Amino acid sequence: MGQLVHTLAEGPPVSGVTLLAGEIYLLRPKGGCDQVEVYDVVTYRLQRRLTVPNARVFSDMTSCEHNRCVYIGDHIGECVHRLGVQGAVTRWTVNDKPVGLSVNAAHNVLVTCRFVRKVNVFSTHGDLLRELMVPSDVNPWHAIQTRSGQLIVCHGWVGDPVHRVCMMSDDGRRIVHSHGGQRGSDTGQYDVPLHLVVDDNECVFVADRYNRRVTLLSPTLEYVRQVVSRDQLKWLPVRLCLDTERRVLYVAENEAKDGECTVGRVVVFSV
Repeated sequence: MGQLVHTLAEGPPVSGVTLLAGEIYLLRPKGGCDQVEVYDVVTYRLQRRLTVPNARVFSDMTSCEHNRCVYIGDHIGECVHRLGVQGAVTRWTVNDKPVGLSVNAAHNVLVTCRFVRKVNVFSTHGDLLRELMVPSDVNPWHAIQTRSGQLIVCHGWVGDPVHRVCMMSDDGRRIVHSHGGQRGSDTGQYDVPLHLVVDDNECVFVADRYNRRVTLLSPTLEYVRQVVSRDQLKWLPVRLCLDTERRVLYVAENEAKDGECTVGRVVVFSV
């Protein structure tokens, strides 16, 4: 089980967390300005706040050390905002509603569009490189690609019969391996698997929202163990970020009341 290292301050709900150039980037849906908070990765002290111009509704955030930038999904604006480490802000159109973002080993951006069952691959400047359609019973929240090129997605909402993590074929149309099934709380079940990260060994961490835990799976999606239990979280886990060098897992969690997220924070675990 992961050991608690630190807890960042509570505030507005968290829409994303990522790492770039030795700093933690935390995304909050504040109106108008200062949506991104930047913390030192060692001291956890707040360094500065950044504004995303013309932002609508945030969905996720990821980063790329190679391109020295942070990417932010805008669900209503149907675009991705690109924040350079030097402060330059641009954006490019997705033409669908992005719900999840990740970066692969080729430094391209995977944009998950749940409502059309697509995973689109873009260059760092927004050139569409590839479009993958997933099966009709998979409405993905998030997609990641391992170093060996395997595409892994998670899917399942409250009313859906199946809640799984799936490894897809190269064209995205077939499920090669999966973990999960009927919605539930047993070891082999999920209750809205919402977000994924992968380590250098291609093991997969899964944020299991309503079971309030983080599960670790093998490279072929076999159950390994619970990394974070519900007793270690105060609210619902919604986003993950893994520091593979330090073996530190950042878990963004939000409190939900009457279907609305009201407050959030990031909890740091040694894994």
